[in-house]
Amino acid sequence: MAKNTVITISRQFGSGGRLIGKKLAEKLGIPFYDKELIELAVEESGFSKEVFEKVDERASSSLLYTLSVSPGLMHGVTGMADLPINDKVFLVQTKIIKDVAAKGGCVIVGRCADYILKEFHNVVNVFIRSNMQDRIDRCTNVYGIEMTNANKEIQRMDKKRANYYSFYAHSKWGVAENYDLCINSGRIGIDASVQVIADYVEYFEQARKENAAK
Repeated sequence: MAKNTVITISRQFGSGGRLIGKKLAEKLGIPFYDKELIELAVEESGFSKEVFEKVDERASSSLLYTLSVSPGLMHGVTGMADLPINDKVFLVQTKIIKDVAAKGGCVIVGRCADYILKEFHNVVNVFIRSNMQDRIDRCTNVYGIEMTNANKEIQRMDKKRANYYSFYAHSKWGVAENYDLCINSGRIGIDASVQVIADYVEYFEQARKENAAK
């Protein structure tokens, strides 16, 4: 099951989306990519690991201009000398995400993967959310963030992800119509969320087989 399906996980900060993605990959027996993409990007680009770990996910208007005059740039990592580092990182990660998705089923967390893979037909896009109190609890109990700073950090990270997605994907982050499945992990828990996605993927693959046979 899921050997040919790519699952992208977008998530609110503190919703447990990364853990859900990791457990899902283990359950389905397919590769998991989050920080692992950094290692691949380092090998691909020659940039230092610190560049990918420290670069701010802040969009730059120069990228859209560059793509408008050189649309083929998205298919490689050449011709980037004049781009800001944020845009270079995005282009490298775009190539890596497409490369790993082309190899077969996997789980990819964040990084606009749903948008980057919009032309792939074997992709299930998932958004994970949760209520604020559950997110605060996870931030303090799991991430080690002080209770007094948790709410502020949640808002900061959500805004950062929303702005990044809005710029590069030209759409609004977290809007249901951009995803195949939206789950409130706080309502049903991490393991149940994993099972819901796994069930959806099974039905998705079954539907693809039936459509291919017509």
